[in-house]
Amino acid sequence: MTAPAVVLRSPGQLGVELLALDEPKPEDVIVDVEFSGVSTGTERLFWEGRMPQFPGMGYPLVPGYESVGEIVAAGSASGRRVGETVFVPGAKCFGEVRGLFGAASSVLVAPGARVAPVAAPLGEQAALFALAATAYHAFANSPQPELIVGHGVLGRLIARIAVARGAEAPTVWEKNPARRAGAHGYPVVDPDADARRDYRVVCDASGDGALVDPLIQRLAPGGELVLAGFYEAPISFAFPPAFMREARLRIAAEWKPQDLVATNALVASGRLSLEGLITHRRPAAEASSAYAVAFDDPSCLKMIIDWKGTA
Repeated sequence: MTAPAVVLRSPGQLGVELLALDEPKPEDVIVDVEFSGVSTGTERLFWEGRMPQFPGMGYPLVPGYESVGEIVAAGSASGRRVGETVFVPGAKCFGEVRGLFGAASSVLVAPGARVAPVAAPLGEQAALFALAATAYHAFANSPQPELIVGHGVLGRLIARIAVARGAEAPTVWEKNPARRAGAHGYPVVDPDADARRDYRVVCDASGDGALVDPLIQRLAPGGELVLAGFYEAPISFAFPPAFMREARLRIAAEWKPQDLVATNALVASGRLSLEGLITHRRPAAEASSAYAVAFDDPSCLKMIIDWKGTA
């Protein structure tokens, strides 16, 4: 089998190429991908050549961990069935071309245990489940955030999930006035307009390591700073302010299967909306320009690649 896939040959050199797919095993499914999302965090670092050393790192690679499509073949040991709509968080099915994370392709071969059934009517919104589950994971078993820094897709989802779980609406900081719209039940403010310095839980969703020091100074005594972004540079902070507050620092990693289940349930119940998060769409043939827009246009919250009719 072969399939068109996004291939990043080197930093800044990206296009759609026809790749050979690995033969499926009994535990695998074959998915015809309908939509995939572009990550403005990790994928931007690959694109710019700034990704820190990471397991499986290297070029050429197929990026992407936000795909949704229909199962068209299911192995006898896959546990899945033909016709299911599934979310695919990545695949390693491109032979010598690295699958990191390997979901930006018109067809994917992946273990049935790795894909997750989703409601077909969600369509392109189902590609947001990786970010939604990551947002859920950050506070799955912890007090919900009182302050969230950054009103990008991750920050919006963290805020929406906090409200969906019944927490008091968090405050969200956003410097870009154009990104302050689209709040769902919580206030979005300019950081300079917020004088509060007693937040018990602060979540940084911006990925800007330079904010650690000023955010520590916004904590209440014993407060917690949660780093939910992805940081390319070493994180450092001044010790005395953290010492005086007995501050706690926690890093939120990627989602776990149970987080995806919980997030899917919130969406199915209607308590969590994924509306208004996808702002840009491009057909797969325009992938190169789509990635550039996703990374360079501040009005782009989430870019979706449309694979329908590409395979």
